[in-house]
Amino acid sequence: MSRPVAVVVGAGPGVSGFVAKRWAREGYDIALLGLDEEVLKALAAEIEPLGVNVGWNSTDIADEEALRAAVTRFGEYTGRIDVLHYNPSTYREAGPLELTSAQLASDMQLGAGGILVALQAAHPFMSAGGRVTATGSVAADQPDPKAPSLGVQKAALRNLVRSIDGALKDSGIRAVSVTVHGVLSREGAFTPANVAEALYAAAHQDEDGWQTEVAYKG
Repeated sequence: MSRPVAVVVGAGPGVSGFVAKRWAREGYDIALLGLDEEVLKALAAEIEPLGVNVGWNSTDIADEEALRAAVTRFGEYTGRIDVLHYNPSTYREAGPLELTSAQLASDMQLGAGGILVALQAAHPFMSAGGRVTATGSVAADQPDPKAPSLGVQKAALRNLVRSIDGALKDSGIRAVSVTVHGVLSREGAFTPANVAEALYAAAHQDEDGWQTEVAYKG
């Protein structure tokens, strides 16, 4: 396929949906991965008028085999993956005295471990100029004592993004996470559209001064 391709993992109506639309406005074909089929269909219908191809696959992102297979199918169909965006996380209200290690491990698979699965499936279809982006959170540095799992997920995701960039930069593929220092809202600086714009800008930063973490403070 002649057009570049962006794969959005954890696609939905929030930040990830606006990330998909932002790349679509630049002429990228879009592949959407998420759990809710109806949400994916609705998002695809919003993107199609932008004049690009949109594919979607209802996938349990916490299921390693399912995620790997879905990304691979997109890569085999399009022949290329130029952008891989990782968005999912889970909010579990359970403090340190209630949160079990099994629950934390489960949350980590969705919020952090999945980026490794998606990357390993996407990498054979990526080339120089490719980008890996991830939605981060200030919870990585300022965890909520009532929901520490989220902070652990986001801290791990940020760490993995740094490792990914270090491993792939010599091949021309760069990785970056955007740490959102605020609460998403329908108006103001922290709308999903504004955060998506920050992610798009981070993917286009000057490689000479590349930062693997970019703070978005509104």
